[in-house]
Amino acid sequence: MSRKSRSEGTAEPDFEQSLSQLEELVSRLERGDLPLAEALTVFEQGVALTRQCHEQLATAQQRVEILLKEGGAARVAAFAPGGENE
Repeated sequence: MSRKSRSEGTAEPDFEQSLSQLEELVSRLERGDLPLAEALTVFEQGVALTRQCHEQLATAQQRVEILLKEGGAARVAAFAPGGENE
């Protein structure tokens, strides 16, 4: 589901969509067959998507920290695969 950007009023793609778009841009750049001007445009798009993904991850991390908050002190625990968190 897309969400609306508060400042722009436009639909912002979710994290998975942004990451998929970023992977496509990286693939295009790695091929090395783009003219310089187009490569710069694609790179700029990639930087914007990277920033957007970073912001979405930071927001998710804050939400997790809030959910783990216990007794007025945040309890942040490292993730351990297989449910081995203490």
